[in-house]
Amino acid sequence: MAQLNCTVLPLPNGDFVTSEYIERHGPLTVVVHNFRMGDVEDPDLYAAEPLYQWQNSEMGAWVMSNAIQTPSWHRHIDPNSFGWAYSIQAELSPKNYTYWWMKWGHTIDVKGK
Repeated sequence: MAQLNCTVLPLPNGDFVTSEYIERHGPLTVVVHNFRMGDVEDPDLYAAEPLYQWQNSEMGAWVMSNAIQTPSWHRHIDPNSFGWAYSIQAELSPKNYTYWWMKWGHTIDVKGK
């Protein structure tokens, strides 16, 4: 397995990407985008616009074309606002994760909250 030629990078669970981590776990599943929404009758219908806008953004287009599998979105209950929290997860190779983290990782809440 190839060595990473960069500093170690944080993962959502608090671990760091190292060559040993990659050998054990393979591709990385990362929360690449998240957003919140208030309590609405049909949250998935209302989430369609922010999901579409993200998909057509620079980051979204890059993730859609470089993810190992098609990224997936997940809806969660947000008890703080009595609404919904959405996250988009993508499976990235170590090289693509490094690129994504260096370019956009600072714009995402690392814990996916």
